[in-house]
Formats: sequence, structure tokens, C-alpha cells
Amino acid sequence: MRVAVDGRALRPGAVHERGVAGYLRWLLEALGELAPDDEYVVIVPSLADPEPLRAANVRLLRRRVPSQLLFGAVPLLGRPRLDRLAAGCDVAWAPAPRPVAVSAEVNYVLTLHDLAFEHRPSDFSAYERAWHRLARPHRLAQAATRVICVSGPVRDEAVVRWRLDPEQTRVVAHGPGRPPGPAGALPAGLADGFVLAVGALEPRKRPELLIEGHRRARERGLAAALVFAGDGPLRGELERTHATVLGHVGAPLLESLYANALALACVSREEGFGFTPVEAIARGTPAVVADLPVFAETLGQGALRVAPGDADALAEALLALERSPDLRDRLVADGRAAAARLSWEHAARETRAVLAEAAR
Repeated sequence: MRVAVDGRALRPGAVHERGVAGYLRWLLEALGELAPDDEYVVIVPSLADPEPLRAANVRLLRRRVPSQLLFGAVPLLGRPRLDRLAAGCDVAWAPAPRPVAVSAEVNYVLTLHDLAFEHRPSDFSAYERAWHRLARPHRLAQAATRVICVSGPVRDEAVVRWRLDPEQTRVVAHGPGRPPGPAGALPAGLADGFVLAVGALEPRKRPELLIEGHRRARERGLAAALVFAGDGPLRGELERTHATVLGHVGAPLLESLYANALALACVSREEGFGFTPVEAIARGTPAVVADLPVFAETLGQGALRVAPGDADALAEALLALERSPDLRDRLVADGRAAAARLSWEHAARETRAVLAEAAR
């Protein structure tokens, strides 16, 4: 099977697509190992060379133009077509809703991670809102041969909101996020036992809620500092608070942050899957998360869940985690048991089945 893949999330500097980039990179490498006779042609619009992938049958085909120029004409002209850029394919794959076109005779699969861009457009930049409008994601989904949803809650909402045929959709859970790797040194002056938040510093992640919950917990005796690892439009605002803001960090430092944190906090307004709690738990660090349906699905009882938007409940959860080693140990054990069901090999096997079904 020959698959044409929209690889714009893999272009260097695609800061707003880090979650999709991780998903696509780790899944493509697993797909390549699963079926060596398949061929994945990944179209990457970039002026710089993208980071190579390990799988020999996954070929990154770089187009030396910016993404906006290459795909900007798609909504008006229906070109360029992804299958033509790849010099032909059995099926095309869009790993996220972006402006993309394929030839009429070519079936395509769309991966849907969440519908946050429809719920609160104001959480996104003007550029991102314009790109979402151009992509017409609901039409992209309706015309897809198959739609892969990364969790049951995402599928349920897409079926209702976009009137998708349930038979058209498939739930394929992510793997467990970033594979473990070598750890680096913590930044000077940062002591063990901090509350860690990892990800984009944007409204949807609600960093201001974490700031407030942490402040209230400190007033009640919490010793742990608060550390943000990530970048985004709210960085300047957060740097004026009591938190430590590290910006985007490399893999070795992220490993060390996960391993030395008291807890990982993910208090987002909305998540389609949520890599960071799973990654933290895999490294022995418990998580406190917003009580969203997806975390019940992926983590079960393996995370401390608090009502979305409740700063007091968040403060009490942070205090409980700091004061109770037994609670931390139980959460990690339960979380690891729940996350053991997740693997990139399993995700690759199910994704390939969907691609092959669409190709037929």
C-alpha cells in the first residue's frame, strides 16, 4: 500500500503543531516497522530539512516553499492535490484538519484530535482562525472515506456536531506519547519536587487557573514551586507571575523535569487525548487533571481529577499530592496499569487497518 501523507506538522519550527507532530512522527515510525512493504510518502513544505524518521519505507518529500504558499490555494482552486504531490498513491492521509485537496478518484482518511477550534475560536490566533476557516474541517470530515478519532469523546461529538455517519468513524487511541530517553540536568536553582505543566502556553490549557490554584495552595502550606515547560502567546503574561517559565525544552531536559516533579498538572479546558499526563505517569510522576471524559478513558483511576475551572479544588489536590506519598504511589500504579493498554504498535496496527479499508 502506498500512502500520501500531509506532513506539514513535521516542518521545522511548526510550534503550533507540536502535539500533531509527535503523533505523526511516532505513529509513522511504528507504521514503517509494522509493514515494511508499505510506502509512506510524507509531503513536508519547508525551507529547512525536517528531522529524519527511523523507518526506511517512510520517505519525507520536502517541498521548498512555506506551507501557506503550498496549500494556500487549496480552498479556492482545489490544488495542489496531495496525491499528485506524492506522485500517486492508493490512499491519502491528513493527520489533522488542514486545508488539503486530493483527486476525485483517491480516497482519504482524516485524523481528528479535538474540536476546540469550533468551541472557542477566540482561544486561537487570528492566523489560526483564518486557517481553520479555510480548511472547512466539517466538510473535510464529511467527505473523508474514514475519520480516525483519537478518543471516544472526540468521536461522539464529531458524529453529532458534524452529522458524520458512525460507520465512517473509527476510534484509534494514541500511543503513550514520547518514548523514554536519556535525561539531562535540571536548570540551576530548580529544586526537586515542583508542580510541572508541559505544553503550549495558550488559553485552552488554562495556565492562569494553574497559577491561581498553585497560589492558593502556597497560602495553605504547599512547598512545591510551579514550573511551565512550553511556549506560546501567554508566555509573557506568565513570566510576570511567581511561576518559573522555561519555554520550549529539549527532550533530555523534559525527561529530567518529568522524573523530578512532584506532580504533572493538566487543567485544560478541553483535551482530545492528552499526552503529558500519560508521559509523566510512565516516568513515575503522578498527575492532577481536569475532570474531562477523555482522562477517564485514558487514565481511569490513575490521576487525581478536579472539576474544570475550580481553583480551590486544584489547590486541595496539590496539597494532597505533596502530603501523601501513598496517594502518589497509588496514582502512579493505577495510571501505569491504565496506560499499559496504549502502545504505538497497537495504534499503528489499527491505523493501517483503517488506511487499507479506505484504500479498498
